[in-house]
Amino acid sequence: MTVPPVPDAVYRALSSHSEHVRGRLLEIRQLIFTVAAEIGNVGALTETLKWGEPAYLTEVSRSGTTIRLGATREAPQDSAVLFNCKTSLIDMFRTAFPADFKFEGNRALVIPADRTIPQTPLLFCLSAALTYHRQRGTGSRN
Repeated sequence: MTVPPVPDAVYRALSSHSEHVRGRLLEIRQLIFTVAAEIGNVGALTETLKWGEPAYLTEVSRSGTTIRLGATREAPQDSAVLFNCKTSLIDMFRTAFPADFKFEGNRALVIPADRTIPQTPLLFCLSAALTYHRQRGTGSRN
């Protein structure tokens, strides 16, 4: 699977972070595209900015909820994967992976700077977000 080049606007948004955070967010971006391609029926992702942060949407299939990348005010040195706060995703991730991530409220999964990216748990979380509406039986065109 070939990951598309980073759009200029997304690169500028990522450039507002430290080199360490930016590098991690680019790794996570690659995982998002890889997972979407492997799942099937997710369709092409739309990559845009929402609230000034890189955002990944399943606009074609409507199978999932938006995933955003950034950092949080409470932990600007850490990388964060943000989800719609009205979903049940963070509660599920908090239960499934309490030691792998830090969590902020019901919207952010935070990867501390002093830890490696927990690949398997993160892949699960990204997959769950990209298929959230399909799993719940809402919103998907498929």
